[in-house]
Amino acid sequence: MSHDFFYCRKNLLLSFCMFLAVLLPAQTAAEQAQNPVQGDDSEISTDAEPELLSFKYRKNDSYRILSKVHEDVLVNNEINHHAEIVSRISVKVTDVTDDGSGICSAVFMTSEDSTSSSNNAHFTWGIEYPSSFTRSTRGIYTIRDTYFMPVVRNVPVFPETAIKPGDTWTAEGYEAHDLRRTFGIEKPFKVPFTAAYTYKGIVKGSDGKILNVIDVLYNLYYESPEAAGNGNVASGTDELRSRPAVTMGYSHQTLYWDNIRGELDHYNENFRIIIETYYGDRFTFQGTAEAEVTEVGQTNTDDNIKKIQNSVDKFGLEDVTVKKGEKGLTISLDRIQFEADSAELRGSEKIKLQKIADILREYNSDLLVTGHCALRGTPEERKRLSEERAQSVADYLVNLGVRDAYHIFTQGKGAEEPAASNSTEEGRALNRRVEITIMDE
Repeated sequence: MSHDFFYCRKNLLLSFCMFLAVLLPAQTAAEQAQNPVQGDDSEISTDAEPELLSFKYRKNDSYRILSKVHEDVLVNNEINHHAEIVSRISVKVTDVTDDGSGICSAVFMTSEDSTSSSNNAHFTWGIEYPSSFTRSTRGIYTIRDTYFMPVVRNVPVFPETAIKPGDTWTAEGYEAHDLRRTFGIEKPFKVPFTAAYTYKGIVKGSDGKILNVIDVLYNLYYESPEAAGNGNVASGTDELRSRPAVTMGYSHQTLYWDNIRGELDHYNENFRIIIETYYGDRFTFQGTAEAEVTEVGQTNTDDNIKKIQNSVDKFGLEDVTVKKGEKGLTISLDRIQFEADSAELRGSEKIKLQKIADILREYNSDLLVTGHCALRGTPEERKRLSEERAQSVADYLVNLGVRDAYHIFTQGKGAEEPAASNSTEEGRALNRRVEITIMDE
């Protein structure tokens, strides 16, 4: 089994899993009993009055969905590695139709850290996938075939009438898979399923909100299409035979619904995914997932820039500037000092970051840490060093308790975005910087 083969299969899975975290399929009642969805449902009340559940959209509302997948990967039934996957989705309601449907624009981003354990995960900023769609008050999508995200569509879908605890219903949904690179299929490949819902009751959230608890289970059985004109894949070339023949498994989710706001508050999930290839190899992806929905405030304002700049001045921080960035308000550590040709922070910079940490704790948005280099060495060396330096700053912020690793992303720009000319030492010093963005998007 080649590494390239496994990497290809893993990328195929990740292309399936960018909304509501993961693929699904075929769980027995015994497996469900052995794998209960974990959640804060010990205090669920079943005495709730009947209630009409629905999505409620407000023009210009913005929110962020952050899902975390904790996954073990097995190859031919033997453990291969553990993976931590973060999907970050930013959504804005651009308009609301007369029937209450929301017209939304969204950006999807997924980052993975594959390690031997879930400790010390690092998440770099991944490729962004834009999308635009309309979603009804019941939860049904209307979306053009030019968009591949979200993958999971029409979950949840609510009944048209009020429901009470113990009520069950089913609704059709589908997954829209991106098979462009794998099979050359240029439009989303749609796989239908039927989701089974049970309304369990209400529970009080940690912040005092009353949440509706909904159990969702659906199975998926997916036979991959043969590439047009290639004949029988099973007897074809090695490349064709290494493709997935069957994908199966299950998803079992518990949704915590805020019906006052008309939006998902959070959810958790157990899943197992099995991919069998025409070669007969089996890849198993199993684990848990959870997601949180957070309303996004606008930090990238003149008032906040002035407020943070005043704090920088009060702390006496030199070579620190505050500015509006593409994704939010950006604090730039100009002339940041590392040990020579390394990503190890000098003590003076750690002291500076300790004070900046106090500023960052006043905001609850995700952070994006971006490293920049002067024009020295090869493009590959500059890219690597800028990434490592961004990660060094991010790790230190995690150690200081500013955010956990799931809410800090990193990227390295090398020397692609200079702040000054690289023809002088003064300019090169200014180009050695790390930017910390408090994200609005």
